[in-house]
Amino acid sequence: EGKGKKRNPLHDFKKTGELMLIKLNKTLEVKTKLLNTTEQCAKRCSRNKGLSFTCKAFAYDRVTKRCHWLSFNSLTNGVRKKQDHAFDLYEKKDYVRNCITGKGADYKGTISVTKSGIQCQAWNSMIPHEH
Repeated sequence: EGKGKKRNPLHDFKKTGELMLIKLNKTLEVKTKLLNTTEQCAKRCSRNKGLSFTCKAFAYDRVTKRCHWLSFNSLTNGVRKKQDHAFDLYEKKDYVRNCITGKGADYKGTISVTKSGIQCQAWNSMIPHEH
């Protein structure tokens, strides 16, 4: 990155237009606040600033300019997708990505089997292989 150029915080998010997530599981957390831009929402989500949970996604209400930070995403159990013309959904790519980059140290997705169908070894296990 060049000097003076700021990185766009939306780069880390996958956008789905006109979609909102509805939590069916009451333990999932949401926090909302009025903010003028999706970039401000993304920055706060990436830094987890002022949030009591790890932000995995946010929905931006274009009508009320309200940001809804979510402790869940579209792949979380107990969540339903809802078509809503007022909202755009932004999910952290790290949590919805189905591929592993590099050695996978930052992988947060849901893939737990190899291409050939073998169950993956848990990260906290040294059996059958050492890391």
